Amino acid sequence: MKCPGQDTQYWNEDAIFETKCPECGHPMEFFKDDATRRCHHCQKKIVNPKMDFGCASYCKFAEQCLGSLPEDFVAKQEDLLKDRVAVEMKRYFHTDFKRIGHAGTVARFAEKIGKNEKSNLAVVLCAAYLHDIGIKNAEEKYHSSAAKYQEIEGPPVARQIMEKLGAKEDLIEEVCDIIGHHHHPGNEESLNFKVLYDADMLTNMYECKSRQGVDSAEFEAKLDRLFLTPSGNKLAKEVLLQDIKA
Repeated sequence: MKCPGQDTQYWNEDAIFETKCPECGHPMEFFKDDATRRCHHCQKKIVNPKMDFGCASYCKFAEQCLGSLPEDFVAKQEDLLKDRVAVEMKRYFHTDFKRIGHAGTVARFAEKIGKNEKSNLAVVLCAAYLHDIGIKNAEEKYHSSAAKYQEIEGPPVARQIMEKLGAKEDLIEEVCDIIGHHHHPGNEESLNFKVLYDADMLTNMYECKSRQGVDSAEFEAKLDRLFLTPSGNKLAKEVLLQDIKA
């Protein structure tokens, strides 16, 4: 069965329309299901100006349905994946609002740090939402939420969620690698790992109330040692030092 939006039996007189090439102004004709067409006059490949790529932005069958998608919409697929991962994380944790809230805060900080560091936000945010996803199985199997057990149990659950959502294998691999040692950075880590690590570290410190009364200069020096990215360090000082100095 075809997607109803692309099945010609549901089309009307608006299914074929004319527009002008944005490059040279030459008239062009589009069918509503054309992702792109090449202008006969200037040979520029033009994206369909009326096409709604909403479903294509997350559907794993988009290329089979629509053909080759423009590069900017391929990027959008990964960008919107993080929102669907967030939904699945909430379903998985169900009423464990503490862990849902923690993951949401990590994702919020990760997005800020990641944008400044120019990291891959699709990887960073999927890892942020799923970084502690192994904690339920860790508690059931080992009666412990210790980091080493989370890192054992997290990647298989994360992979299952991301495969269900149709994520690409290379993205799944990187996210699972980050989750599998997110508490234990090595000597050489990717930028995406560092952003997630800093966001998680900042969230844990933000949720801890024991920083009140600490010497601000000493605490600031500690932050310089803990964080792996300049943006993570900067955000940590903005978020954490205001409480100490208040």
